[in-house]
Amino acid sequence: MTLLQQLLNYKYLSKEHLNGFDNYKYSARDTSPLSVYVMHPFWNWIVKFFPRWLAPNVMTFLGFLCTVLNFLLLSYYDWNFYASSGLEGTKPIPSWVWLCTAINIFLAYTLDGIDGKQARRIGLSGPLGELFDHGLDSYTAVLIPTCLYSIFGRSPMYSVPPIRMYYVCWMVFFNFYVSHWEKYNTGVLYLPWGYDLSMWGSTAMYLITWCSGFEFWKRELPFGIPLGNAMEFLLHFSAMANTPMVVVNIYNSYVQRTGKMRTFKEAIRPLWPLLAFMVLLLLWPFISPNDIMERDPRMLFMLSGTIFSNLSCRLIVAQMSNTRCESFHWMTPIYVICIALGLWLPFLERFMLYFLFIITTLSHWHYGAAVVNQMCEHFNRICFSVNMRQPAADKKPKINGQSSIESSSATPLMKSTTNDKTSTSSATTSSASTVSSNLETSSSSSSQKLE
Repeated sequence: MTLLQQLLNYKYLSKEHLNGFDNYKYSARDTSPLSVYVMHPFWNWIVKFFPRWLAPNVMTFLGFLCTVLNFLLLSYYDWNFYASSGLEGTKPIPSWVWLCTAINIFLAYTLDGIDGKQARRIGLSGPLGELFDHGLDSYTAVLIPTCLYSIFGRSPMYSVPPIRMYYVCWMVFFNFYVSHWEKYNTGVLYLPWGYDLSMWGSTAMYLITWCSGFEFWKRELPFGIPLGNAMEFLLHFSAMANTPMVVVNIYNSYVQRTGKMRTFKEAIRPLWPLLAFMVLLLLWPFISPNDIMERDPRMLFMLSGTIFSNLSCRLIVAQMSNTRCESFHWMTPIYVICIALGLWLPFLERFMLYFLFIITTLSHWHYGAAVVNQMCEHFNRICFSVNMRQPAADKKPKINGQSSIESSSATPLMKSTTNDKTSTSSATTSSASTVSSNLETSSSSSSQKLE
């Protein structure tokens, strides 16, 4: 087998991971009034218009692509965030782009809300769908605030400089990560209120910009506070408002003995790789000999967002499979070496920025594709289809997590409320009598097999 074949066939998930996924049960609490009383009724209504043959992962991916399209459009018209600055010699973003971004962000929000409902509706919810959904959510954590920055631009009076928007991105990253770190320790995903508010707010801001132009945001609030600074504060607040509750929920899980009951050292283990990259990537702009943040902020945003997404995916895999999370990311020394080279040889600094972005993106895409493919193989699923990889009759029975026939008990996926019920379908059985008897013996103990 060639090196390329070995790379393409690399298995990131161990047998322990796969066995953990077999025993996984989704548990989440969504207490946001906007989500519970407005969005869930809307999503429950609109999901009925989607055909049952449409795979939930297709809906998840289409929603992600809507956000990617926004990012690509705004990158084309506003790579360096000057288009909405109002500075002389700059060309504003066409108004139709803002309408498109408003439609896309709302479509992304809607598809993210109904993919799980579609999965439960057709009996396909499970670990694969949840991991796919949350993994793509971690990628949009950088795309959404980066797109919003184009509304204000790098105006010296009414907006904020790129470094401060970079801090906003890291606040969003941190909030997303600690929510899943909370689940790593409690076993429950407490959905933050800020997500729904931020998606509604983003849609409204794009629509206002489409109707009134970017000039609408070039004004001051009472006490001389620029509107851009007020939005910066709101983004920080919405990103961090959930953090105190994370601490409280983890503490309560230990007091009530309802969580994983890990030691303190094990409980904080997932935080070390995030903190390492936070230090590296927040320090770099300050010591950059070429002022890399001012020269190419978008690329630094995307580099940080991509490595963050990879860290998040690895944490999500660990918390879903109930395995020990990594405390060290293999790319950390590569970042240290590349950043050090850029500081030592300033003419290489921008090259190192793009080099890190390319290898980080390729390695993250490889990780995501390999993990999803491995889970599809394990659960006998096709990622973007409602069908199984192999007919049930061609599969051997699966006993105690050892590969084979698919059982399809459904558990709620992301965006479910506390009163959502788990839909369960019976295990698929073989027509051969010997296989059938084995299945009857093992059906009560076999793990859930979900998409």
